[in-house]
Amino acid sequence: MPPIKKVCVFCASSPGIDKVYFRDAELLARIFVENNIHVVYGGGASGLMGHIADTMISGGGKITGIIPHFMKQMNWAHNGVIDMIEVETMHQRKSLMVQGVDAIVALPGGVGTLEELSEVITLKQLGQFLSPIVILNTAGFYNHLNEFFHKMMEGHFMRHMHKDIWQMVGSPAEVLNAIDTASPWDGTAIKFAAFED
Repeated sequence: MPPIKKVCVFCASSPGIDKVYFRDAELLARIFVENNIHVVYGGGASGLMGHIADTMISGGGKITGIIPHFMKQMNWAHNGVIDMIEVETMHQRKSLMVQGVDAIVALPGGVGTLEELSEVITLKQLGQFLSPIVILNTAGFYNHLNEFFHKMMEGHFMRHMHKDIWQMVGSPAEVLNAIDTASPWDGTAIKFAAFED
């Protein structure tokens, strides 16, 4: 696989979560800085979003924020992120965040993170997004989601081959290897998007 140059990160904006999630977010950001990986994220200043941005900036890394105008008006944008792109809608935000990235990494988060992750998994299932998707399962946060995915497969809502759409890892140290070793995916995936008996 070609070198990883640009990664989109989905993660929590909530500041009141357990410190273990902040620890892994910081470790991951440091890995990105050390490997000269450009991070694209949702532009927020709080929670894991803000912590990743702070770590990237303090380490001299490259980070781009993409945030809707209405969130900027709420003073939710990170003032230290120089490369901040304002858009009108959440849809535009998501579209720009994933454009041209080598991978997506989802850290723990709320419904916004889950919605972003679900959309890119759907796009990959349809052959419209082809890059690796890595889920960082800090402290088993995504265990139940993983079980739910498998329940979908067992119930014939998804094909078993679709488990290769994403990789789930337990620590930041595993993320880059998961990206490098992800199963190849191409536009022909749409032929297998629908489950058929």
